[in-house]
Amino acid sequence: MVDASAVIKLKGVTKFYTPRGGQTFQALRDIDLDVCEGEFVAVLGKSGSGKSTLLNVIAGLDRSSSGEVHSAGESLTRLSENSLALWRGRNVGVVFQFFQLLPTLTIVENILLAMDLVAKVPGAERRARAHELLELVGLSDQAAKLPSTLSGGEQQRVAIARALANDPPIVLADEPTGNLDSETAGAVTELFHGLIERRKTLLIVTHDSNLARRAHRIIQLKDGVIIADERKDALPL
Repeated sequence: MVDASAVIKLKGVTKFYTPRGGQTFQALRDIDLDVCEGEFVAVLGKSGSGKSTLLNVIAGLDRSSSGEVHSAGESLTRLSENSLALWRGRNVGVVFQFFQLLPTLTIVENILLAMDLVAKVPGAERRARAHELLELVGLSDQAAKLPSTLSGGEQQRVAIARALANDPPIVLADEPTGNLDSETAGAVTELFHGLIERRKTLLIVTHDSNLARRAHRIIQLKDGVIIADERKDALPL
């Protein structure tokens, strides 16, 4: 039974992909999942287990083939594409493994663009908020630089700041430390853990054991099925 208090609720979610000229592949199989506000969930599994697809369905970046997806108070299966894009901009912050910062915009402009697209934050407050977020991730002195001038770890911290631009209740991250050295990955891990104190709900796909051990809950996927769901106390900072 799905928890009525959950901020993320999946019921019977299945996802098929059919590549052009290829064979249909089932990425998710009848997934039931509920995640409560303020939970930090690590999603584990081998390549091809359905981890990224799960995040994409929750974020509305991909539609399920069947089943119900409720996230941040909306039934995603019932939203049009335009409504879904607006909902996502207001309610979900997504952090990608390869940052996906726009190379021709400065660091602060990348964050401002996220706010401009959905107009959740009043226009007069956006620049100040962008600088506050850069200060949060320790990059307030880099605001005028282009992404290419920053290290991988710095770009990932900018991507986290951008994900928080519209103060979303849900933050999803797909291998956010996968391309970082151990020291930088540790700093990013600390930053994610700090978001829990802000009552954000985190789902993070990761192979990083140091990041996973900080989670409240570990979900393991295999062949599109949840094979383990372990709740535990997060380790202290």
